[in-house]
Amino acid sequence: MEEQLPTTVTDKPKLLLVDDEESILNSLRRLLRGQPYEVLLATSGAQALEIMAQQPIDLVMSDARMPNMDGSTLLAHIHQRYPDTIRIMLTGYADPSAIIKAINEGQIHRYISKPWHDEEMLLTLRQSLAYQHSERERLRLVQETWDQNEKLKLLNATLEKHVAARTSELQQTADMLDLAYEELKRSYVTGTEVFSLLANLRLPPTKQTNRQIIELVRVYCKLHGLDEGTSRDLTMAAALYNIGKLSWTDSMMSTPSDLLHHNDRERYRGYPKQSESLLMTLDPMKDAARLILHHQERWDGSGFPDRLKGEAIPFGSRLLKLAVDFIELQRGLILERQMNSDEALVYIRQYTGRLYDPELVEDFIQVCATYLSDVTLADPRVKVLTTRDLVAGMILARNLNADNGMLLLNAGKVLNGPLVEKLIAFEAMEGAKYSIFVKVPEEVEGALLETS
Repeated sequence: MEEQLPTTVTDKPKLLLVDDEESILNSLRRLLRGQPYEVLLATSGAQALEIMAQQPIDLVMSDARMPNMDGSTLLAHIHQRYPDTIRIMLTGYADPSAIIKAINEGQIHRYISKPWHDEEMLLTLRQSLAYQHSERERLRLVQETWDQNEKLKLLNATLEKHVAARTSELQQTADMLDLAYEELKRSYVTGTEVFSLLANLRLPPTKQTNRQIIELVRVYCKLHGLDEGTSRDLTMAAALYNIGKLSWTDSMMSTPSDLLHHNDRERYRGYPKQSESLLMTLDPMKDAARLILHHQERWDGSGFPDRLKGEAIPFGSRLLKLAVDFIELQRGLILERQMNSDEALVYIRQYTGRLYDPELVEDFIQVCATYLSDVTLADPRVKVLTTRDLVAGMILARNLNADNGMLLLNAGKVLNGPLVEKLIAFEAMEGAKYSIFVKVPEEVEGALLETS
C-alpha cells in the first residue's frame, strides 16, 4: 500500500476531479472557483493515479463511465493505495451493479447523480471533508492513546504516583475518543439525510416522502423516550428506506404500487432487499439496513421479503411501515387516490392486525396528531360516517371535498336536515362515496342513544 503524507492544517484541501469529458471538468472547476480548495483535474483513471503518486490528495470525485478504466475500478485502486482519500462517484445514469461495485470495492463515501445541483454538490464536498477531518482526528487520538499506554508500561515498575497521573490522563483521552466516535455516528445520520434529499430529486415535489417520514419518526422517538441508538437507526432507515428504487424508471417510481403490472410488481417487492444490500457494507448502517429490509413485512405474515409474522418483525420495521404507509398514502404512491391525513389513518386503522401491529396503531395516531395540526382522528369525539349516517347538529371536523377536489363544506360547519339531504343527492349524482369526519356534540349523541 502506498502511503501519502497528511496535508498540514494550513494547507487547502486538495480535490482531484476525474472525467473524460472536459466540459464536465470545466463546469466543476467554475463551480469550485472561490472555494477554499486546491482543484486538480484528470481526464482518465491512469492520469488520476499518476497525479496521486506525486502528491497527497484529500478527495477524489470520479465519473462512473470512462474508457479504459471506469470510475468503479479507479476508486477501488485508490481505496487500496490511499485509503485515507475520500472517494465520491459522479454518474449520469442509474446502474445498481456499478453502484454496488463502487460501494463494495471502492468503499465510496457518496454517490452523486448528473445533472447535479450546485448547492447540494458544495454541501456534499464540505460534509465529506468534515467527515475526513473527524476520522483523522479519531485516528490521532487512538495513536495518542497507544503511545500513552506504552509510556505507562515503562513507568509502572518505578513510580506508582506517576502511573496514577497518567491513568487520569488516559481516562480523559478515552472520554475524548468516545465523544469523537459519537460525533462520527451523528455525522452518518446527517449524511444519510443529505443523500435522501438527493435521491428524492428523482421525484416531483408532490411525490417526495423521505423528509416527512424522517420528521414523523423523530417525533415518535422523542415522545416515547427511545434511546439514542434506536432513534439514530430509525432516522437513518427513514432517510434511506427507498434507496433501492433508484434504478427504477421515473414512471415506475411515480406509479401507485397497487397499479403496478406483474413484472414491475416483482421488482417492487425486491426493493427492500436491494436497499439493504447497498447499505450493509457500511458498518454504522447495519442495524438501519435490517430495519429497511423488513419494513414491508405484514403483521399477518403476508408481507415481503421473508414473510415474517407478528413480533418476529423487528419493532423498528413495524414502526417504519406505519410511517411510510401514512405518508405514501397521502402522496398517491400506494393507491391511485391521494388521501388526506385522516383518511390515511382510517385506512391504517382498517388494516390493524393484518398489515399493522395492533399495539402500535392507536399510539401512532396520537403521534400523528402531535406532528400534524390537521389530524382530527385522535379526538375521541370525531367519528367517520357515511352521508346517510349524518344527523342535524353534527359539526364537520375537517373540510369536505368532492372527488374532483372541489370544496363542498368547510370544517366547523353545523349540519342541518336540508344540508344532509343535499349531500346525499350530490353523492349519488357524482357516483361517489364520501367519508365524513364529524364531531358529535353530547346532546346529539344523547339523542341518538335514546333513538337507538
